[in-house]
Amino acid sequence: MAAPVIDRESLLAFMRQERYAAQASVSAAGAPQAAIVGIVVSDRFEVFFDTLASTRKAANLRANPRVAFVIGPAGPTAAQTVQFEGVADEPSGPDLERLLEHYFARFPDGRARQSWPGLIYMRIKPTWIRYSDFLVDPPAVIEFTGEDLLRLAHGHTHR
Repeated sequence: MAAPVIDRESLLAFMRQERYAAQASVSAAGAPQAAIVGIVVSDRFEVFFDTLASTRKAANLRANPRVAFVIGPAGPTAAQTVQFEGVADEPSGPDLERLLEHYFARFPDGRARQSWPGLIYMRIKPTWIRYSDFLVDPPAVIEFTGEDLLRLAHGHTHR
């Protein structure tokens, strides 16, 4: 049987269907921390969100930029998910403007939050993505790393 394939547009559509995702990071002391954050996903598979500089997640990501997300619906019938790992930074200039366009389209109230003291923006560039679909038999579990991620980011389908 051939390996399952998910095309770039379907993966992006799946990742973009949810407004919120579970985000996990690690404190300087090695303690885990998780939060639900409002996200957008760029055409380059970057995950982007806003937060306050005073939050644990911001402190964690500034000290250790490695981060993980779980993206997908929750509930008793949920059978598809994306696990996502990447490296966080705080974009500026044209990169920030590009990402803010997507963010404000999804979260119009984000414009008002720009006046909040200490508001920052985090972008996570992917280092590993795993798409799992347990609605099919056998289940489809597809990982994207290295060259696969480069192909995805530049508009090519996996495998």
